[in-house]
Amino acid sequence: MSTSPVAVELAPPAPPRGWPRERVIGYLLVGLWILAGIGMLAYLAAVWNPAWFEKYIPTYISGLKVTMSLVVVSTVLGAIVSLPVAYARMSKNRILSALGYGYVYFFRGTPLLAQTFLIYYGVGSFRPQLEAVGLWPFFREAWYCAVLAFTLNTSAYQAEILRGAIQSVPRGQWEGAASLGLHKLQTLWKVILPQALIVALRPYGNEVILLIKGSAVVALITVADLMGETRLAFSRSFDFQSYIWAAIIYLALVETLRNGIEWIERRITVHLHR
Repeated sequence: MSTSPVAVELAPPAPPRGWPRERVIGYLLVGLWILAGIGMLAYLAAVWNPAWFEKYIPTYISGLKVTMSLVVVSTVLGAIVSLPVAYARMSKNRILSALGYGYVYFFRGTPLLAQTFLIYYGVGSFRPQLEAVGLWPFFREAWYCAVLAFTLNTSAYQAEILRGAIQSVPRGQWEGAASLGLHKLQTLWKVILPQALIVALRPYGNEVILLIKGSAVVALITVADLMGETRLAFSRSFDFQSYIWAAIIYLALVETLRNGIEWIERRITVHLHR
C-alpha cells in the first residue's frame, strides 16, 4: 500500500532582532561627522571677524585660481602623456613594455612631494647646463616646475586607468569589429574606447580629486596657490579659521567634482538601465 508524501510547510526564518552591527557603526560615524560639522560652524560663528574676511578672502580667490589652473593644465597634459605610456604598457615589445612599466612604477611608487622637490630643487641646481640649452627660464619658475611634476605623476596613474579600462572590454569586441572589416585604430576609437571610458570615468574622477588635494604641496616651493595663501594669511593673523576656510573650499571643490562625475556617469550609462 503506497502512501502519499506529506507536505511540510516550513515557517519563514524569523527576522533578526535589532539593528545589524554595520548599520549601528555607520550611524555612529555619520553622527560624529555631523557633530564635527556643527562644531566647526559654531567655532566660525564664535570667531567671526568681518575685517579678516574682507582682507583675506580676495587672496583666497586668487590662490584658488592658481590651484584650479594647476590641476586643469596638469590633468590635460597628463592625459596626453598617458596615451603613449598606456600603449607601451600593453605593447608586446619587451623593451617598450619595460620602459612603460618603469615609468609607471617610479611615479606611482614615490611621493608627489619628493617628485616636486626633485624637479624644482634637483633639476634647478644644474643652472649652467640649463642655461646652455635654453631651459633655465622654464625651471626657474616654480609654477612650471609644479606643472611638470604633476603632469608626470598623474600621467602614470592615468595610463594605468586607461590600460585597465581597455583590457576590461571583452576580446570578442575586437574580433567582431575585425570581422566587419574595421581597422584596429577604427576599432579602438569607435568600439573599444566608448566602452572603456565608462569603466574609467570614476577612476579618472578619483585621480583628479587626489590631484586637487595633492596640489597643496606646491605651497612648499613658493607657489601662491590656495594653501600658499592660507599659510600666508595665518602667518599674518594667527587666526586658526584661516585653515578652516581653506578646508571648506577644498571640500566644496571635491564635492562639486564628485557630483559632476556622478551626473556624467548617469547620462552616459542611461542605455544600460533600460
